[in-house]
Parts: sequence; C-alpha cells; structure tokens
Amino acid sequence: MREAIRVASTAGKAGGADGVMIHHPLDPFAAPHAQVDYFIAIAEAIDLPIVAYIRSDLIPLDEMVRLATHPKVAGVKFASQNTMLFFECCRATKGMEATWICGLAESWALPFYALGGRGFTSGLVNVAPKRSLAVWNALEAGDFARARAVVESVADFETMRTRYRNGANVTVVKEALQIQGGLDVGKVRLPGLPQLEANDRGGTLRKIVSGWESDGIV
Repeated sequence: MREAIRVASTAGKAGGADGVMIHHPLDPFAAPHAQVDYFIAIAEAIDLPIVAYIRSDLIPLDEMVRLATHPKVAGVKFASQNTMLFFECCRATKGMEATWICGLAESWALPFYALGGRGFTSGLVNVAPKRSLAVWNALEAGDFARARAVVESVADFETMRTRYRNGANVTVVKEALQIQGGLDVGKVRLPGLPQLEANDRGGTLRKIVSGWESDGIV
C-alpha cells in the first residue's frame, strides 16, 4: 500500500494527473471488506480522486456502496460479468453521488447502460476512436439500435481480444495499431501474450481492421 500511495501521489504532483485508477489487490487471502478499506486508505492519503477498478464479484453489496459513495471516489470501474450485482449496486445508490462505469468495453456497454451504468472503458478507442465515440454518443442519447449496430461492427475485434483467457486483450490492440499505420508500440509484457500467431496477425486481424474502412458504420 505504501508503494501505491507513493506512486499515486507522484502522478499528481509530478505527472499532472487529474486522478488515478486503482486495482483491487489480487491477493488470494484478501478479505472482501478489507479490499474496500484498501481503496479508501489510498484515496484518503492522496490529493487526487480515484477510480476503483473492481474485477471481482466477491465484494458484498454494502461494501460496494460504501466504496462508490466515498467522497474521494470519482467512480467504480465494474469489470465483472455479474450483471445482477451491477444492477443492485446501481439500484442501491440511486440518487446518491455514485458513478458505476462499465469496465468490460463496448461489447458490454449496452446492458450496463440499461441497468444504470454510465460510460465504459475501451481498448478499441486506441485503434478506432470514431467507433468508440459513436457507441458512447448513441448510449448517451438512448439510441440502443445505433449503439448495437456499431458494437456489431467491432464484435470480431473484441472477440479476438478475449482469446487465451483474455491474454490477447492488449496484444490485439497493439498489433492493430501497427497494421493501421506502422506504429510500433512494442510487445506486451509477460504474463500477457507477447504477440499473436502470424496467421492471426497477418490474416484475421488485418482483415478486421481493413474492413472498417468500407463498412459505412462511421
């Protein structure tokens, strides 16, 4: 925790950050309520607001509410597929200062918005920012048909990112950037997948990216 506080403080003082995102501890012996205490302890020790990144559905509802309504917590990035828990979180904090963000990208943004979420995280935005923005604009306007059409146009890209138990998540984004304009952003660090197989990179992914140029979606 001391290291997390030091890095977060440096991000604001020296890095010019307006806030920091904090991941919950991946500790097999972590108590659910103590994970919330971890977020809050860091938030109260620094000058910046935080976004709490939650990938587990083991933290009980009352603790999630305690986290989301803390004055130093700008939002909760909810990256679990447990939509019932997400709905209960939104319902329990209705009318309160709490922001629940879809942490599973564009593909899950539609159901999360329908349940009370706002905004979503995105890897696609690095490669196809207009498509990502089109999803957000449609959801904010309540145009679910338009949002669904754009999401369908990137479904193969997003599915490819889930390969190897999501180990290719960042790999696909990095290699798509290289395909688009030769931007070399380096390989993914272990234990992520360092690079795609040649057939996936030169065939499947290239076909997906090039297809966006003529599909007329955005």
